[in-house]
Amino acid sequence: MFPRNSYLNTLIERKKNGLVKIITGLRRVGKSYLLNKIFYLHLLNEGVDENHIVRFAFDSSEDIDLLNKYYPEEKTKIYINKHEYVINSKKFRAYINDKINDDQDYYLLLDEVQLLEDFVSTLNSFLRHSNYDIYITGSNSRFLTSDIVTEFRGRGSKIHIYPLTFKEYQEGLNLSVDEAWKNYLETGGLPLVALMKSEEERKEYLKDMCLEIYLKDIVNRYKINDEQKLKDILNVVSSSIASYISPYKISNTFKTYNVVASHYLIDKYISYFEDAFILSTAKRYDVKGRKYINSPYKIYFEDVGIRNAKLEFRQVEETHLMENIIYNELRYRGFDVSVGNVSVNEPSDRLDKNGKIIYEQKQLEIDFVASKFNKTYYIQCALSINDEDKMKQEKKPLEALKDGFEKIIIVKNRLKPTRDNKGIVIVDLFDFLLNSLDF
Repeated sequence: MFPRNSYLNTLIERKKNGLVKIITGLRRVGKSYLLNKIFYLHLLNEGVDENHIVRFAFDSSEDIDLLNKYYPEEKTKIYINKHEYVINSKKFRAYINDKINDDQDYYLLLDEVQLLEDFVSTLNSFLRHSNYDIYITGSNSRFLTSDIVTEFRGRGSKIHIYPLTFKEYQEGLNLSVDEAWKNYLETGGLPLVALMKSEEERKEYLKDMCLEIYLKDIVNRYKINDEQKLKDILNVVSSSIASYISPYKISNTFKTYNVVASHYLIDKYISYFEDAFILSTAKRYDVKGRKYINSPYKIYFEDVGIRNAKLEFRQVEETHLMENIIYNELRYRGFDVSVGNVSVNEPSDRLDKNGKIIYEQKQLEIDFVASKFNKTYYIQCALSINDEDKMKQEKKPLEALKDGFEKIIIVKNRLKPTRDNKGIVIVDLFDFLLNSLDF
């Protein structure tokens, strides 16, 4: 129902590149489906013999049972504690050696690979076989982190999967644009959630996921003792999407409620949320000075449904969520995205001793500076532009830039794209989300 063609094409481009293809992303984003359904069918359609595609899921009892006959004197499951185990890597290597019995190409599609004992060294050893092409997914707290590729010491190639884009959502569910937007804005783009029939089911599932899985992953990975403080910080961050935040200000907010949370702790917890792909931080970029400003910065959630669920669906503000969705769309399209900052000199109400107007430097904000290769776009987001004053406000920071890069205002106006005499393009939100960026 959701073909995920962009990711399929990436996997196709990286076939036989001599690296482990590491599919990362938020839980329930569709990593296993991409690998074991979409990519598997592609291989079959390309004429790859089914016997040359080895699929193994380390969380499947049926697959695990296949290992029992190898080295029967050893345990297949090695328990770390009462509830956690890893799969005997010696048995798994014997299984792979048994499955691969010629010099032709073999594709190894391995799911939940973090459950394999010493999986990094095992997979790196497989790379010594030139006819092995390896693809993996994982979803525990260790595997979810953004630095997983470094564990493969230069032998890994990451493919990061985002939740469904609005276009994938609307076309996959065959909904009208308006109905798709209403649902997407509220419950986001996790494929499993999108397929649920009722709004109540979608909301309850997202709330359960947020509390029982996403936060638990972070708690378990970093051995966090004060889980409530972690939840409180995520609540504050969730209420602040598309707005500037700083750990210092959040710390001061907590102080007003007699809660101690240092800015160091808050900064650390935000980095944990980012490493787990729950959210992203967008730094400020001084366009004229060509430098980044570390703080304050903006927060955007990788899936707006998770953000809304964390707030019990009480703050579904279209303006901020629209900006979050545009940010995600740009990142899905491969852009590096930051928040623009441009300095301008403007006349003040004051005069100097000679009666001349005193000019003051002011900082204007550009919602997004999106860069990819040699292309840069300056983008403003506005839910509506109802009068000339609002239009001037949106255009002002764009008109202050003279570098020749494309300048775009995205507005939910349901009109065809237009370009003014200064080269600024005004494009409808859905034209942007459903089409390419070239206007």
